[in-house]
Amino acid sequence: MGAGHNHGPTVDESVELPDDYRRKLWIAFGITATIVVAQAVGSVMTGSLALLTDTAHAITDASGLLVALIAATLMLRPPNSKRTWGFRRIEVIAALGQATLLIVVGFYAAIEGVRRLFEPPGVPAAELLIFGIVGLTANIIAITILSSSRGASFNMRAAFLEVLNDALGSLGVIVAAIVIATTGFQQADALAGLFIAALIVPRAFTLMRETFSVLMEFTPQGLDLDKVREHILELEHVKDVHDVHASTVATGLPTLTAHVVVEDACFTDGHAAEVLHNVKDCVAGHFEVAVHHSTFQIETEHISEHEAETIKHA
Repeated sequence: MGAGHNHGPTVDESVELPDDYRRKLWIAFGITATIVVAQAVGSVMTGSLALLTDTAHAITDASGLLVALIAATLMLRPPNSKRTWGFRRIEVIAALGQATLLIVVGFYAAIEGVRRLFEPPGVPAAELLIFGIVGLTANIIAITILSSSRGASFNMRAAFLEVLNDALGSLGVIVAAIVIATTGFQQADALAGLFIAALIVPRAFTLMRETFSVLMEFTPQGLDLDKVREHILELEHVKDVHDVHASTVATGLPTLTAHVVVEDACFTDGHAAEVLHNVKDCVAGHFEVAVHHSTFQIETEHISEHEAETIKHA
């Protein structure tokens, strides 16, 4: 064997590791954990549903941020021969878990809020206002820290939504406290709880739908496979395209595979390599979603027909 030969397991070194956002997540987690303690004490002292719901939401946020931290740490592990994409998809699983928790909290708040509209307990407005302001202040700090990175990944988006929803919940608590103090309308607390639920559930469902589509390996949003096929068919020497599949591994990692049928002569006159190069350039630059991780099987019509027969009789 000559120098430069390596027969060990190979890994795709072109798979870039995501940016490290753990410091921001640690700060946000610390702030949220502090909110949990403060609001838990406040909910016991005041008996407020809005504050209790916001405390449960804050616990969910803290748990979600902890999961996001774990995911952010695992995502930085490089790929190897057993895990060719590393732990990149862990961010999707983490975001799906956070969305599920948010939905559970949202439905609890809705059910309890409706019950308390008809049986409103007495809630001390002054204490409720204090704890609402503490929660909102802390959440604004966390939002400021995470806002610049919220579009970086599903994981960071979920973490940002957790804190944003909690901030809106704290705002609802403050409004409820002011209404109770000025009008004595105790149902304001239950209405605030329902308001928090209305904020949580739709966003959580959106995030759940997007992460579920990734786990189900649906076609990435913004990538029209019919147009991909049309573009490839317009390339010189290409006669057919079939078995086109696309999915998303993680944020910023769309993948695409296809069988491209070319003229028989391409395998003798050197055009096969040229076709492959043109096809990869096409999917990397002509569409809304640039696909840099693509795999194409270049084949003749005879090979394509034989493959179809094999599949048919399998």
